[in-house]
Amino acid sequence: MSLPIFFYAEPVTVQQLVQLPEETSRHIVQVLRMDSGEHLQLADGKGNWHLVMIAEPHKKKCIVKVLSTTVTPAPARKISIAISLLKNASRFEWFIEKATEIGVSEIIPLICERTERQHFKKERFENILISAMLQSQQSWLPVLHQPVQYEQLFRLEDPVLVKQRFIAHCEEEQKTSLVTAIDSASSTSLILIGPEGDFTPSEIKLALDHHFIPVTLGDTRLRAETAGVVAATILCIH
Repeated sequence: MSLPIFFYAEPVTVQQLVQLPEETSRHIVQVLRMDSGEHLQLADGKGNWHLVMIAEPHKKKCIVKVLSTTVTPAPARKISIAISLLKNASRFEWFIEKATEIGVSEIIPLICERTERQHFKKERFENILISAMLQSQQSWLPVLHQPVQYEQLFRLEDPVLVKQRFIAHCEEEQKTSLVTAIDSASSTSLILIGPEGDFTPSEIKLALDHHFIPVTLGDTRLRAETAGVVAATILCIH
């Protein structure tokens, strides 16, 4: 049987005694009914898995002892998705959950001309990322940025550092299939996904002026969050 996995962000060392957060302690002691001497794992989202043993099973401040640490190297490829915030916040939450499970490294929420502004609930969104990381048993937590204005993105992203840059849009112009446009030898990729109503022509031109490749994700018109998941899947498996 696999060991339960929980998130713990603070640095720890072998043989160290660690007090777990109250919510985690309650789940371990009251829900799972684990007791002294039982083992579980802690993940920090930075490549470290800690095997720990329960020393004091207190429901509010469970104490565990760190037995060993396994370090997982960072993924060889960095996949970044810059996607517009969506009118329906639950759809954006669904996207970031699935993108995390797929293995995206970075999520950049965009505010485009046609974005309908939403409250950005960073703490809630980060909890969704953590849950998705633990559920999919990954070692690295995606970086979730604060929302940025679309034009600002081109000042944040250094073209030298991002090897492959794509923009997925619905305008009738020559585009390449993302599947065929990918250079599998590239270590970094960034794709732009627009809001409901798509990018405006001026936004598309700005991306093309910065050497982004216009791509299509298939023959059907996709919702923004679906487009984000399809793009993440293609980039992560090719």
